[in-house]
This record gives sequence, C-alpha cells and structure tokens, in this order.
Amino acid sequence: MPRTLDIQMNSFPIAGSFTISRGAKTEAEVITCALAEDGARGLGECVPYRRYGETMESVFAQIEAARPLVEAGISRRDLLSAMPPGAARNAVDCALWDLEAKRTGESVAARLGLADLKPLTTAYTISLGEPEVMAAQAREHAGRALLKVKVGTGDDESRIRAVRAAAPDAAIILDANEGWPEAVLERHLHIAAEAGVALVEQPLPAGRDALLAEIRRPLLVCADESVHHTGDLASLADRYDAINIKLDKTGGLTEALAMKAEAERLGFSIMIGCMVGTSLAMAPAALLAQNADFVDLDGPLLLARDREPGLRYAASLVFPPESTLWG
Repeated sequence: MPRTLDIQMNSFPIAGSFTISRGAKTEAEVITCALAEDGARGLGECVPYRRYGETMESVFAQIEAARPLVEAGISRRDLLSAMPPGAARNAVDCALWDLEAKRTGESVAARLGLADLKPLTTAYTISLGEPEVMAAQAREHAGRALLKVKVGTGDDESRIRAVRAAAPDAAIILDANEGWPEAVLERHLHIAAEAGVALVEQPLPAGRDALLAEIRRPLLVCADESVHHTGDLASLADRYDAINIKLDKTGGLTEALAMKAEAERLGFSIMIGCMVGTSLAMAPAALLAQNADFVDLDGPLLLARDREPGLRYAASLVFPPESTLWG
C-alpha cells in the first residue's frame, strides 16, 4: 500500500501555567504526524516555536506542502534537504523513524546500537515568578535530583538564593531564556556559582552573546536559542561550554544525532532539552539523551493530561519509551 500522511493539531492543558522570561502559557499546542504504510503506522510530534515565528498554522502548512514528497516515500536523509530545520521537519522525521521501526520490527534503539537503554535523571522545571513563589515551588520538589529554574530578569539574585535555600540538596540548572542584561551578566554568573548552580542556559540574547567570550565564566554556560543545528556549533566554541539540543530546533532526530556527535567532538557538554509537549515528543529525545551530561525531558510532567500510553516517570527518572508509544 502507498504511504499516507495524516496531520493533526492537538492541545493538552498544562497543570497551572508555565512561565518563562518571554511570557506564560496554559496549554501545550502540538502537531502530530501519522504515516501509514504496508499496515504499519509511525508517529511524530512537534511543538511550534513562537520565538522563531512558527505558529500552529504555519507549521501545519509546511508539513502539508511536503505531503507529495513524504507520501512518495522520501527518506530521512533526503528530508534534511527537502525541509528546513524546525518543528515541521521534526514531526515528519520522527514519524519516519517510528514507521521504519514498525515496518521492520527492529526498534530505533537497535538501529542506533543502543543495546542497554537506561532510565535518565531528568530536570523538573520551576517557572519564573516572584522569589517566594519560586521558593515554594522548589520546596515542593526539593527531593528531586535536578531542578531547572526559569530566571531572566535584571535582578535574579533573590530568586537564585531563594530557590537554593528551599532545595539545598538538588542540583540546579538556571535558564535565563535570553533575559539577562549585559550589565548584570557577570554578577548573576558569580551568584549562580556561589549557590552551587551546575549550569546556566542562554543568559544573553542569541546573536548578542559575544560578551561571553570576553569574561571569565565561573560555571558551565549553555547555548539554547543560539544553537539550532550542526552548522552553528563551530562559531560558539569561544562563548559556550555546553549546548542544548532540542528536536524542534534541529528538525528531528536524524539531524540531532549528527549534531550531538559533532558537539562531542568539539568538546561541548551535552544537554538534551524539550519544549512543553507530550510523551510522544519526549520519546525520541530519550534515546538521544542516553549518555548526555544533562537531561531536561519533563514536558509531560507539566501537563494536566498526557497521551496514553505515555512515558513512565518515577521520582527524578524518566524511563525509555515502550514501542507502543514510539520507536
């Protein structure tokens, strides 16, 4: 039977709200691709990235425009040149991986040579808010091994200190989402190091982060919005110590695997991150994250309702996906 493509827009409510330096959201809007061929069905999910002008409608249209190529049997390799990096290609690429696994009976993990998949310690996100509110959130989750704390204002000292006091034993990642003014960069990095923070993500705006190469960095600084695909890596070596690989930025698992390999060759520490999506979006990232230095795949934990079946989470661990979900 010929390959067919089905595209759907889905919405999953967030438990409460999710707030970063650029704003808040109360639902996860995702696009699901389903590819059917020879009685098998493969799935992929993406989250449009509004920071880069993507909307549900534009990403849907981008996938729809690729329908003739996809239904004609395009390979994952050829997809890399047929569609640009971004959410749309991610959904199609991950659906192709899943379809291959379902058609052949060989799991994606086996194709990647991952014989011994292990559960991963994932970060849990504390939304940006007033210091006392963030401290309350951190206290509630202080037993988790790793917290990812959203910051990104001109005065985050009180937030950093409040969260650390509320969760004295947890490892902490700070994510500024491009929100720190240059004038406070060194002070905030010093405070973070003093508080025992393990890593700071994207303190300065992408494209305006040259200052990071000129100062002493007292802890790991990670590129997120500044890095999208393999071609970005070489230019960032002087200003970042780590990179955050997200499938919605790279445009799928195929490019993400190449990017991870090149980043490791260049000496970057590796973080595997996510947008706020369901377990279907996390599943391929959970394979990519095997042996990563930092894992942030808590998207489903932030939702009021996940897909069924979903990933299994226990305390700070996320377990590898079952084939009934993906791969």
